[in-house]
Amino acid sequence: MTGPKLNEANNKVGTSSGTRASARFVRGSASKVRVVLNLIRDQNVRRADEILQFTDREAARIVRKLLASAVANAVNNDGQDADDLYVKACFADEGPTLKRFRPRAKGRAGPILKRSSHITIVLARMSDEKIAVRDIKSSARGSALSSRRARVEGSRKRTPETASAPADTAPVESIEAAEEIITLDVTTDEMEK
Repeated sequence: MTGPKLNEANNKVGTSSGTRASARFVRGSASKVRVVLNLIRDQNVRRADEILQFTDREAARIVRKLLASAVANAVNNDGQDADDLYVKACFADEGPTLKRFRPRAKGRAGPILKRSSHITIVLARMSDEKIAVRDIKSSARGSALSSRRARVEGSRKRTPETASAPADTAPVESIEAAEEIITLDVTTDEMEK
């Protein structure tokens, strides 16, 4: 891929475009790595890690390690919070190609191209508006979860009378009521036959 990346021509001199990590001379073609990178572009770091964890490609394993390295660079070198980061840019450039040959029929040789790539991930801090929206969503999800949890726990609580009874039957107040239930069950069974 040629030309400036991340609108580097538009950046002011001396400003950084984000925290980056790169892996050079990775054995694998750049086109295969780009498929994986397209999945995580503009995602927050947690979401990108989940996507990479469940992507069934060899390049995803390498990109996940590189993402972890970029997060570590941002936390340790730039003092940023890992939860506030997102993948600002990610790209894979072609590296050197190893040229090998395989013997073919009639004394000919068939070329084998073993490609490599240079992978770069750039992380940046999310805008304050996006962070506020994320916090509101997470607090709403947390409150909905806690209210549901309280309702479920309340429904599971049993009184001492019902604790000894099986869960699928209600407690019977008197012997007459029990006999009435039994006769109703017998008549409904006879009606079904």
